[in-house]
Amino acid sequence: MALIKMPIKNLDGELEVPAYAYPGDAGLDLRSAVDVALKPFERFAVPCGIAVAIPKGFGGFVLPRSGLAAKHGISIVNAPGLIDSNYRGEIKVILINLDPQNTFEVKRGDRIAQLVILEVPTVELTEVDELDQTERGAGGFGSSGVSA
Repeated sequence: MALIKMPIKNLDGELEVPAYAYPGDAGLDLRSAVDVALKPFERFAVPCGIAVAIPKGFGGFVLPRSGLAAKHGISIVNAPGLIDSNYRGEIKVILINLDPQNTFEVKRGDRIAQLVILEVPTVELTEVDELDQTERGAGGFGSSGVSA
């Protein structure tokens, strides 16, 4: 497993910096720097109290926490959120409450999302008149069906 060193600035000073919950986890837990109540279908950009310097050639992907999604209907509007390597501002997570009835209370310090750092290549596009043929072709949404 590769080790990537990434500078982090704790903008809050009192919050724990992101950490893995268990050895071998892919996502670092992001915490809320504020208290906020999300009414049904309401969204809010929740500050996490940190800024990072993601190494060039990598990106930060902000993903929902499965427990919040399954138990409370909490997700991220732009999942996955993308943090480019040249961004140095505060990380914020745009949470949304998809529960049709219940308000969800986010408390300062709560783990609200996960940050996964992945290597991303620079892609050089080559414009062509035709693309190569594949078995799937232009089949899009639902083209493979639900069952085998």
